[in-house]
Amino acid sequence: MISKEHLIKRFISYVTIDTESDPNSKTTPSTEKQWDLANKLAEELKSIGMQEVTIDKNAYIMAALASNVKHDVPTIGFISHFDTSPDFTGANVNPQIIEKYNGKDIILNKKENIVLSPDYFEDLLLYKGQTLITTDGTTLLGADDKAGICEIVSAMEYLINHPEIKHGKIKVGFTPDEEIGRGAHHFDVEKFGADWAYTMDGSQIGELEYENFNAASAVVKIKGKIVHPGYAKGKMINSMYIATEFINSLPRMETPEHTEGYQGFFHLHNIKGDVEETTLHYIIRDHDKGHFEARKEVMEKLTAELNSQYGMEIIATEIKDQYYNMREKIEPVMHIVDIAEQAMKAVAVEPIIKAIRGGTDGSQLSYKGLPCPNIFAGGHNFHGRYEYVSVESMIKATEVICKIAELTALINLDD
Repeated sequence: MISKEHLIKRFISYVTIDTESDPNSKTTPSTEKQWDLANKLAEELKSIGMQEVTIDKNAYIMAALASNVKHDVPTIGFISHFDTSPDFTGANVNPQIIEKYNGKDIILNKKENIVLSPDYFEDLLLYKGQTLITTDGTTLLGADDKAGICEIVSAMEYLINHPEIKHGKIKVGFTPDEEIGRGAHHFDVEKFGADWAYTMDGSQIGELEYENFNAASAVVKIKGKIVHPGYAKGKMINSMYIATEFINSLPRMETPEHTEGYQGFFHLHNIKGDVEETTLHYIIRDHDKGHFEARKEVMEKLTAELNSQYGMEIIATEIKDQYYNMREKIEPVMHIVDIAEQAMKAVAVEPIIKAIRGGTDGSQLSYKGLPCPNIFAGGHNFHGRYEYVSVESMIKATEVICKIAELTALINLDD
């Protein structure tokens, strides 16, 4: 049985180390402080008895647990990231432990009147009677994805201490900069050496995901002309008005706040401008590859139409693909999803198989040759002050890892 107290202590030791990543940095890791947890993790893996522990110049950590079966079985991996989102501060995290949650409001910060309420966050009621770890309302928690790291380390420690549980070779990997889209950029799949892996980076207990968005970024630059407003007739071109025209020409109901499930969207997440120049930053998302390509085409056609309307190259749109739906790479090896589903059921967790409305390191890794579905880690409300995690969910995730290892050991590659 996984020790609840030991798991809580380990998790808190991780989240109280600030590892916020920085999208404006050109280094890997993007912040020097990520090394603080990276070095700690490398030493901890050695201390629990893991082998082949390495940490490279970019702070990517890998380690192995040797097989304890005589026949040849697949090598599997488990992966999580140790950076936290720059969307909200991860400095001076002060976790609060709520024992036997009663289903009512949780006062995160009395002074600031910050309340975590099931009236707004209905998922809280899934965990009535359980132990929750929350923020103090002034930072994020960092369960994304330090919960995943905690579960992987705890599972490896449990397997080492219980050699009666049979398993093949297991690789673990911890990465920087996932939150800024670079978590898999320097991941050495060949060195990792697994046949397949799982990211422990999902949310609600039971989540099992092998589909995600196709993703692209779009930067739209609109050029205007500034002249004295008193003498501007027929001369001034106000780039902000043209930017408004561009924005309003895209489907208004195909934005994040109006979509769910498999519905894609255009998301304007940043705008900066004046009369002379306005820049729009969009992200484009869709699960369906055809719809994804069509969305990019819509933006390109809109650019051409407005340029034609104004009789000059007034708008320039640059679109860059970011990642793709990993379903294409997972479907040929669906047995790896089946094993995870079977493992969940074996430890009394009801699988919730759904598509990720976002990205995952598993997507990039799948396209680099390492098929990599995503499994729940137990946290909710990531990237903000209302983030929390259920300790019981973390324990179940740890049990799922152990069970996946055990079920994979039943595969005999010698046959």
